[in-house]
Amino acid sequence: MGSLLGHGSRWRNVLQSTSILILMAGILGGIGWFIGGMTGLLWTAMIGIMLFVFTPKITPGVVLRMYNASPIQEDELPGLCHLVEALSRKAGLKYVPDMYYIPSRVMNAFSVGSRDNAAIALSDGLLRSMSRREIAGILAHELNHIRHNDLWIMQMADNMSRITHSMSMVGQVMLLLFLPFYFAVGTSVPWLIILILIIAPLMSMLLQMALSRTREYDADLGALQITGDPEGLASALKKLEVYQKKLIDLLIMPGRKNPDPSLLRSHPHTEKRLERLYKLGEQHQSEKEVDVPGEDILSGRYSPVRDKPRWKWWGGWY
Repeated sequence: MGSLLGHGSRWRNVLQSTSILILMAGILGGIGWFIGGMTGLLWTAMIGIMLFVFTPKITPGVVLRMYNASPIQEDELPGLCHLVEALSRKAGLKYVPDMYYIPSRVMNAFSVGSRDNAAIALSDGLLRSMSRREIAGILAHELNHIRHNDLWIMQMADNMSRITHSMSMVGQVMLLLFLPFYFAVGTSVPWLIILILIIAPLMSMLLQMALSRTREYDADLGALQITGDPEGLASALKKLEVYQKKLIDLLIMPGRKNPDPSLLRSHPHTEKRLERLYKLGEQHQSEKEVDVPGEDILSGRYSPVRDKPRWKWWGGWY
């Protein structure tokens, strides 16, 4: 039953992701048609094909340098490296992603790169706050992103969203320039086209966020299948939720809460993720968590980070 439930959730997530990408491509194609008719639509279709084939792969080194991340060697943190190796084998990856350490108090973990060349980065704050069981859940979540090429999918969606925004701006400028002509010859202004050009970038952005939420759900499911331990990831998600609320409250809106609407979230609500994890965990039969060596994760080789988090120009707290 657990296997059937897992496959049903996986196919549902794949269908949702495919549908969202098709809708984003449809919005992009519609903008092309409004701007240039059939010629514009054909050019937009060519751009879409080029995005699909040639979407640039994010080079891990570029992003990691932004975070001042340093590679983790096996002799430095053997417990963590052995854990990643064991999880990578269970995930069916052909290689073990490189591990990086981020010298930051912000609790953060992310994967970057492509399915064939990826890296996983963990911050000092996360490593000091999470148990081995929780770290295993987080690593399995990131490995699932790598396994299903989510990094490429989200990059392609981001490119489509950016091109939609740029073409929308071009269309609005063109209509603005032609407004005197419409008034001079007494023809009606195409307000519907103007409205569509204005709301198209917003719709594309919302679809991109919805795609991100779907891929997060799928990564949670994959983490459960890799570790067989829903409690580990669930506990990590709870800690991250509490920490993020404290960080936002401290740095942005002291004394206030931050109840973002679901529509404007790139990640699902933690409560919904936990609910799905527990539901799947009740019926998912697998081995328990991967054994982790007994020494402390950081092994005393890294000094605690004392600097307070600061906002960086590329859009993140570090």
